[in-house]
Formats: sequence, structure tokens, C-alpha cells
Amino acid sequence: MTLPRLLLSFVSRHRRAYCLAALMLAAVGVLTVSIPRQVGHIVDALAAHQLPADRLFIALGELALMGIAIYALRVGWRLQLFTASYRLGVELRTRLYRQLTRQDAGFFQQQRTGDLMARATNDIDSVEMAAGEAMLAGFDGLLTLVLVLGMMTLGIDWRLAAAALLPFPLMAYAFNRISNQIHRAWGNALYRFGSMNDHVQETLSGVRTLRALGLEALNDRQMTRLAAAASASSLSAQRWEAAFEPAVGLALVCANVITLSLGGYLVWHGQLTIGALTSFSMYLVQLIWPMYAAGWVLSLLQRGDAAWQRLRPVLDAEPAVADRGRQTDLGPGALAFAGVSFHYPGQDEPALADIQLEIPHGQTIGIVGPTGSGKSTLLRLLLRHYPLAHGRITWHGVSLDDIRLDALRGMIGWVPQEPFLFSASVAANIALVRPEAGRDDVERVARLAAVHDDILRLPQGYDTPVGEKGVALSGGQRQRLAIARALLADAPLLLLDDALSAVDTLTEHQILQHLRDARRGRSVLIVSHRLSAVADADHIVVLGAGRIVEQGCHDALLARDGWYASQWRYQQLEASLDAD
Repeated sequence: MTLPRLLLSFVSRHRRAYCLAALMLAAVGVLTVSIPRQVGHIVDALAAHQLPADRLFIALGELALMGIAIYALRVGWRLQLFTASYRLGVELRTRLYRQLTRQDAGFFQQQRTGDLMARATNDIDSVEMAAGEAMLAGFDGLLTLVLVLGMMTLGIDWRLAAAALLPFPLMAYAFNRISNQIHRAWGNALYRFGSMNDHVQETLSGVRTLRALGLEALNDRQMTRLAAAASASSLSAQRWEAAFEPAVGLALVCANVITLSLGGYLVWHGQLTIGALTSFSMYLVQLIWPMYAAGWVLSLLQRGDAAWQRLRPVLDAEPAVADRGRQTDLGPGALAFAGVSFHYPGQDEPALADIQLEIPHGQTIGIVGPTGSGKSTLLRLLLRHYPLAHGRITWHGVSLDDIRLDALRGMIGWVPQEPFLFSASVAANIALVRPEAGRDDVERVARLAAVHDDILRLPQGYDTPVGEKGVALSGGQRQRLAIARALLADAPLLLLDDALSAVDTLTEHQILQHLRDARRGRSVLIVSHRLSAVADADHIVVLGAGRIVEQGCHDALLARDGWYASQWRYQQLEASLDAD
């Protein structure tokens, strides 16, 4: 959809507000063009000594009333029009937000967060201005132009009007050239602003790393360079916008010279009255607004079009993971991976290859293997973060493709490797999945995650703000809060993706013991590089290069003397050395 079609669609849906604003603008236009004619009559009557004082005061009072009416109508149409245009901004931001929340992980691998934020702010503001100020200036300017030209041509003298308009085709040519430059300049400015916004977002997110590496000065120089580029691009666009005014001014100066020359000649020869020439000169002054409006409208539309070309690909992007499922409530059940293979976009080597796995309901399954063996990928496919092209994953005998995404993810409690905490209190972060949960429930799952005592030591206990992304907490505390949050969801399937990597072995043992006690028929999948986290699992799967190379219980894998047994001996030796 192009920007004009978007605006037409929006105007048609809010036609009442736009029609009411148009009627008010029409009334303003009629009153505005009536004033010079009234002034012309007053001037002619005064010149002919045919206007008594009482009639003069009445005429001046009428002019004052017309000015007051114009003021009131202008306030009215602004309220109508801008109230409507702001709705477009709300609609676009809501649509963009919903679109971003529907996208899969692959989409965000190709997009920058700061740039997406810039599209949600600056770009949508530009489109909103095209629906508001551009519509207003365009209609008002066009109506004023038609009425003024009509009065100049039909009401005063068509010869004088034709002569006065001779410079305007040159102005239209200049407008066309300037508007093309503005489109390119604003497109570049919006892109530069997105790059700067992205740098700021990354800097604030990674401020600890930057400080630890001593990169503050380098980062400052990068920010200065990006800010300068964004400023230069915006200044270039503003320079081209400023070029509209000289073009209008030059055209009007030429028109005034022609008007005074030809108008004086006509007055001298008695073909035009002084009052008519005065009215014509006032009408010529009123042409300033339509000319400026034309430049302003072109600038706003070019800016809006540049912004819309950045917004449209994001708004039209279809999620790679299609949500066409109909099943919503399956309840607990067995999981099965049948011939599952997966390639990440742009990679030749498979992340998973021919995975065959049965997971009975209520069991704890450990998934281990070397780095890059596909452990986390297996969980992401289960969560449907990526589309599955080869093989089939079923829950309770139903393919995951046939289950609605919100229902599927609502049946899974997931703790990723890097848990995300919101800028809220500890209790609010734990209760995120169940906002109605009471403090007793929150404290219960916090004890299960072995984080209750840590929380009590915080300045405000459970009401302590954690800061952005949990910056006020340690890595282990963030992980345990995320585990507590997943436990509070009470989902039939719990996924722990290396969620114990930041805690010590004693705390790990406590959490796993609590999970065993509180499992209550829940299936648990534990991905871990630390084999002690899966030693008590009902079944352990060892992945290597995306394939299942070993599987069985802990004792059976030790007896096989493969990768698992070798890694177990190494980690036990490492633990004993650390203890010594």
C-alpha cells in the first residue's frame, strides 16, 4: 500500500471529522476572500466621499466580526483534523507493536532494535503529519487559491489576474525540483537517525561491558560521528525545505511588480478603480499562503513517503512461523520428535539432523552435548521460534503446527540461557505470568528456586526494583528469578535452557531437589553443560553435531564409556580440584 492509498483509506474511515473540518475551512476561505472585497468597497466609497461615519463604523464592525468568526472556525477545524490524524499515529503504533510481537527470532536477527524504535517514533510521526498538517494545509491552500483566483479573475479584472500569474509556472517547476531533493534528503535523515538510535540502545544495554573493556572514549567518538551524520542529514533536508520560501518570495515579488505596473496603467486610463486595485493587491497578498502551503504540503508528503517506505516492509512482513493451528487445550501429554532436521537461515550445515526422540509425560529429560551440538535449537523448535521444514514434532499425538501459538507457549514454562527481567519489582517479575498471584504463591516458587533468602537480603525485599534487565541483581539471582517465574506458570512442560549455569553446585543441587519434589507430573527438559544437573534425570540425550549420539540413564551412559562418561569424569575431577 502506498502512502496516498493509506491516507485515503484513513480519511474515508474518519470522513465525518475530515468533512466537518473541510466545511469549517470552506467557511474560513469564504470569509477570508470577502475581506479584501469589503475593504475595496470601503476605499472606493471613501474616495467618492459617499461613506458617512455611522456606515463606516458599521462596515468596520462587520470586518471585526468576520475576523472573530475566522479565528473561531480555525480553532474548530484544527481540533477536528488533528484529533483525527493522531488516531492514525495510534493505529500505526499499535499495528507495528502487534507485528513485532508476532515476529520470529529470524526477523530480529535481521533488524536492529534501535532502528525499529526510530520507526515507531520519528517515522510514524512523519506519516501522522502527512495525515494532519499536510491534509490541512493542502485543502486550505487549494480552497484559498481557487477562491482568490476566482475573485481576482471574475470579481476584479481577468487581464490583471492573467498577467500577475505569469511568474507562477516557474515557481511550480522549482517546487518539483525541490520536492525530489527533499524526498531523498529525508529518507537519508531517517536512516541516519535510526542508526544513531540503534547505537544508543546498544550502548545502554552493554554499558557494563564497555566500562569493563575501557571503551568509553571509543564509544563516545562513534556516538559523536553518528550524531553528526544524523544532524547533517537533517540539516540538508531542512535546507531544501527552506528553498521553498525564496521561490515563493521571488514569484510574488514579480507578481507585485506586474500588478502595480499594469494596475497603475489601468487606473490611469480609468479602466480600474483605486479600490479595485487595492482589493487585487490584498488578494495577491493572500496568494502567499497557498504558495507556502504548496511547498509545506510537498515537504510533509515527501517526508511522510520516505518514512512510509521504511515502515511498510516491517508492517507487511509475514512471520516465518505461521500461526494456523486450531487446537487450544490439549492438556499434559507425551512429546515426540520424528525425523526432525533443521538449518538456520543462511547456513549450510544442519543444526539438527534426523532427531528421533520419545518423551513420555511426567519425565525429566536431560539434554547435553558439546557447544554447538544443537541443544538450545531443540528447545527453540519445540517453542516454535523457527519454522520446521523437515520432520514432525507432536504433543499428545497432535502436531505442533496444529496448535495455536499462544496456546502452545502457554503450556510451556521456559527459562532461557539469558533470562530477561523487566524494570519492575522482584515480586512483579516473578508474577509476570500470573499477575493475580498472591504474595504467598510468589514466595513459594521463590523458595523452590532457592532465591527466597537472597530476596529477603535486598533493600526492600520482594518490592525491590531490579532495574533495567535486572541490572541490580547478579547473574545467578536473575536465573533463579526466571526459574521461579516459570514455576509459577504451573505449565505442564518446563524447559530449562542452561538455566543453572550462573549458580554454584550446592544451589544447583537444592533447585533440582525442589524441582523433583514439586514436579507433580510435569515434564521437564533440562539443557546443561554441567552433567551434575542431569545426572538424576529419567533419560539423558547426548547430542553431537546436531545428531543423537548417545541416550539412556546416567548409569547406562557411564557404562557405555562414550562422550558422556568421559565428560563426567572430567567434571568430577575438576570439582574435586576446586574443592581442594
